[in-house]
Amino acid sequence: MASVGKILRRTFLIGSAAIVGGVAFGVYKVRQPAANPLDPGAEGAALNPFVMINGEGITLIAPRAEMGQGVRTTWAALIAEELDVELDQVRVIHGPAAKAYYNSALIGDALPGRGYDKTHFQHNLGETLGHAAKLFSLQVTGGSTSMKDGFERMRAAGASARETLKAAAAARLDIPASDLKTEAGKVIAPDGTEIAYTDLARDAARLDPVDAPLRDPGEWRLLGRDLPRVDMVEKSTGTAEFGMDVRLPGMKFAAIRRNPAPGGGMTGFDDSAARGMAGVEKIVDIGDGVAVIASNTWLAQQAVNAIDVQWSEPPYPAETAALYDRIEAAFDDSPNSTMRDDGDADTLPPGATELTAAYRLPFLAHATMEPMNATAVITGEGVEIWAGTQAPTLLAMKVADVAGLDTEQVTVHTTYLGGGFGRRAESDFGEIATRVAMEMPGTPVQTTWSREEDMRHDFYRPAALARMRGAVLDGKPVLLDAQVAAQSPTHQITKRMTGMPGMGPDKVLVEGLFNAPYAIPAYRARGYIADLEVPVGFWRSVGNSHNAFFIESFIDEMAHAAGRDPLEFRLEAMRDEHPPSARCLEAVRDMSGWTGEKTPGRGRGVAFCYSFGTSVAQVIDVVDEDGTIRIDRAWIACDIGLALDPRNVAAQMEGGMLYGLSAACFEEITFADGAVEQGNFPDYDALRIHNSPRVEVQVLETNTYMGGAGEPGTPPAAPALANALFDLTGKRARSLPLMHEFDLAV
Repeated sequence: MASVGKILRRTFLIGSAAIVGGVAFGVYKVRQPAANPLDPGAEGAALNPFVMINGEGITLIAPRAEMGQGVRTTWAALIAEELDVELDQVRVIHGPAAKAYYNSALIGDALPGRGYDKTHFQHNLGETLGHAAKLFSLQVTGGSTSMKDGFERMRAAGASARETLKAAAAARLDIPASDLKTEAGKVIAPDGTEIAYTDLARDAARLDPVDAPLRDPGEWRLLGRDLPRVDMVEKSTGTAEFGMDVRLPGMKFAAIRRNPAPGGGMTGFDDSAARGMAGVEKIVDIGDGVAVIASNTWLAQQAVNAIDVQWSEPPYPAETAALYDRIEAAFDDSPNSTMRDDGDADTLPPGATELTAAYRLPFLAHATMEPMNATAVITGEGVEIWAGTQAPTLLAMKVADVAGLDTEQVTVHTTYLGGGFGRRAESDFGEIATRVAMEMPGTPVQTTWSREEDMRHDFYRPAALARMRGAVLDGKPVLLDAQVAAQSPTHQITKRMTGMPGMGPDKVLVEGLFNAPYAIPAYRARGYIADLEVPVGFWRSVGNSHNAFFIESFIDEMAHAAGRDPLEFRLEAMRDEHPPSARCLEAVRDMSGWTGEKTPGRGRGVAFCYSFGTSVAQVIDVVDEDGTIRIDRAWIACDIGLALDPRNVAAQMEGGMLYGLSAACFEEITFADGAVEQGNFPDYDALRIHNSPRVEVQVLETNTYMGGAGEPGTPPAAPALANALFDLTGKRARSLPLMHEFDLAV
């Protein structure tokens, strides 16, 4: 039987997949590479997990979850750039759950350090240690790591495939491979003879893969340019397959109902009313709730709601106020970490002006557009599951545990994701779907969560409190002492995945707080882990999402206490500490026409965050329209180091900012009698087109190393908006959502 705890003790080959009749190529620089999961059958050979060519065409494997961020396009472009094919010539698929598709950037990004001051040695060490993810089968999409992970590995795969095809053509034509060139999926001889890659596949399969140097960026045709999305046609025509779109012969449909207090259990239920409903086939006890299997999802939902269930009490205080009291109590303990401790933060410099502030942020749901779902079937050989997952290998391990099987007996099909934001890195939706399907072996069962079940059984962004103390002298910041208290998603996730408690200093808890690139002589950042059992997890930009609000709101307060323009105050403290970050501030200053002068009826705010290797500055304008405040304009400047697809990077920055603004304005998860009070979008609202700002984005490329794109746009949004509201109204927001203190356009 598989055990998730074994992830730390042995390696796995996860699942099985067959792509029949082809040949796969490529070399990636990993000693003792993981087994290739592609099985081309008796007529072909697989030399690498990422490129396959057969009589039907060219298939590229992009084993990162496509959840709207464009990863499938840019990942494929990395391979196609060196393979000499166009994106419209290839088919791009996610591929199986397999060790070979480990994320080499995850572990490196988790190493200690501020990030923005990383040395070449630290960078290279991170890249080397990152390949340990192969040992743990960490095929994970998250942390804005996909391009950092694939940048060299995928180009190497494409280059090796190209040169192997040339070697096959050289043998056929009896000329040196160096005399051949490649273009648009063909090998071309000096006399103009052309041989399509598809015609060379069988010959190339008999050769050892050929290593090849990577091309100079000056020769790139695709990378560094705006690319058409490879999923555009599918998503525009409604033919893209998301988890809820899966349809299999003989499929049944299930709905679930669990304790409205997440983490609470079930003491009993009466299903007599549901059993008498036409179309109901089975009632399933899933431990902390019930499921109904029926002929369609709507009927299953009506039936599961008809069941009378007795719930147990939750393992945490039942009211929101009591939860915050528990978080506040964490400050009475020793800090879990002191990740930055420059100078003497205990002593106020003579003549300095001291200021303090306390901030509070709520629990937040991920609120993906597509609620959680998965389709599972128990076969004679194991479990086959279709799901939109950010972590297919981890899902396979968890499903195997539920079914009492070895991980190798689980096949995961990763569909498109209707939003992820970290929520679909969890495995609970797949585990429940497996448990339900086990009640009807041989029959595919699609288990779909209602919106209410999804929102009330999330792994939330933790509520967080901050105590900030600072000082200014001669118009400059001279002291910053920051403390944050919250639950630790890292520790909770570690326990959920491995069965072992999370331990040690939690860098994620204080990210965005300890590593803000400000040169402040006395700078201390401490993190305190709250002892609570509310389920929490990774939410878009993770710790940066709350810490950027804390520090950037307080930096604004410090600037006003110093009598300084808040943008220039930041710039002065940042220019020598990290010039690329300062250039982002300068860019939004110039883009927005920032003058520091007050405009009647308008407010303007600025904020900055360095996260996931990317510097991001934002300026937001708000306008008073007869007492209602509307977000009017927004400017974003980011420095990603290397923009492989600038238009896609800009889209991610805009989307990340809007995600953060929605949370800042309207979103919170609260508790009453232990239950989550919010259940659907009417009480967990988001920005719509009519109340979203017009956005302008500038993408810079001066950071030393490549950064991420999917998450860094979120953290500066809330503080930039709060600072703009202060500029407009003179009222300082120290808690979210802002709708409780301001009349915002809805």
